[in-house]
Amino acid sequence: NMVHLLLVVIYISFISLGLPDGLLGAGWPTMYQEFRVPVSYAGGVYMIICAGTVISSLMSDRISRRFEAGMVTAVSVAMTAAAMFGFSISRSYWQLCLWAIPYGLGAGSVDASLNNYVAIHYESRHMSWLHCMWGVGASVGPYIMEFALTGGNTWNSGYRYVFLIQSVLVMILFAALPMWKKRMDQGGSTDVKCGERPLTLKEVFAIPGAREIMITFFAYSAVEQTAALWSGSYLALGRGLSDEAAAGFAALFFVGITVGRAISGFLTIKINDTNMIRLGCVIITGGILILFLPGIEAAKIGLVMVGLGCAPVYPCIIHATPEHFGDERSQAIVGIQMASAYCGNVTMPPLFGLIANHISIRLLPLFLLAALICLGLMHEHMLKQVKVQ
Repeated sequence: NMVHLLLVVIYISFISLGLPDGLLGAGWPTMYQEFRVPVSYAGGVYMIICAGTVISSLMSDRISRRFEAGMVTAVSVAMTAAAMFGFSISRSYWQLCLWAIPYGLGAGSVDASLNNYVAIHYESRHMSWLHCMWGVGASVGPYIMEFALTGGNTWNSGYRYVFLIQSVLVMILFAALPMWKKRMDQGGSTDVKCGERPLTLKEVFAIPGAREIMITFFAYSAVEQTAALWSGSYLALGRGLSDEAAAGFAALFFVGITVGRAISGFLTIKINDTNMIRLGCVIITGGILILFLPGIEAAKIGLVMVGLGCAPVYPCIIHATPEHFGDERSQAIVGIQMASAYCGNVTMPPLFGLIANHISIRLLPLFLLAALICLGLMHEHMLKQVKVQ
């Protein structure tokens, strides 16, 4: 069946989207020495990537009205593949920064256009499983890098392997372009009409509930990314776990998200998006409260629970977008949601880093709780705004 084949292609695209995400962190300990730069310079590359993703997310409404989702996906993955090749041949830090530009732009476009396409055309469970696939890709990336480094190769090989995997995917995506057209012919009415005027940012902000959903996404990113980045250090410095053990348990947070998304895909068959988001917030609250308890076991359980609770929030908010804001406006809204998420990614984990540095890393649960309360309040406020319409 064409529709199911297309879904398989979209699933593979999401694994590919996750693959490069874990590479920089895994390869950086060897990379920064070779480039003779301070270890903190990884942040520079990361911020260029994030800036690219914000720009292309905000442009996604404009781009998707000119080209269809299949073409946007194929070209965007080709850009990230090119960037992976560029990383693999980089011999200096500034070259990495240069290749980070197409990487960010490509990743942002594919993220925004695929999310919106799936939100309009498929059930909520597919959205959860798609993001579960991203988690699979993000978890596999570091292993590819580890395989490259332990096999007597350099970090460059890690990027080259991912480039080869993505190149195969690019060929599949271009070959699959007719499938998107068939899908459009079957249900063309719901798709963004090519040639219609895209909404300006000012018009998007004026939509009731749009600002609230942006803050919701920003707050969600603050919870997810801060927990992801700092849980290892929190266990080591705040709870006295050894560095090696802490690194292993930090990965548990991602396992929690990935497993949680697989499970929430089944739950969405019975529970609607709004209640899935509420359920996720309740589980995160439970996890944070457990983090306040003494002992290392409590900290581990708390982190896995925060990961599990994060699982349904992101996919369900995106999936509910066409329902809350209408199909014709959903690409613009999904674009600004992605942009807010990336802004949260770039600002909140470093902000907590400053707090950890100058006050105490033990404040992690409080920081997460504050972001979570903001998330919950803004989401409920958005629902009231949308109900008014």
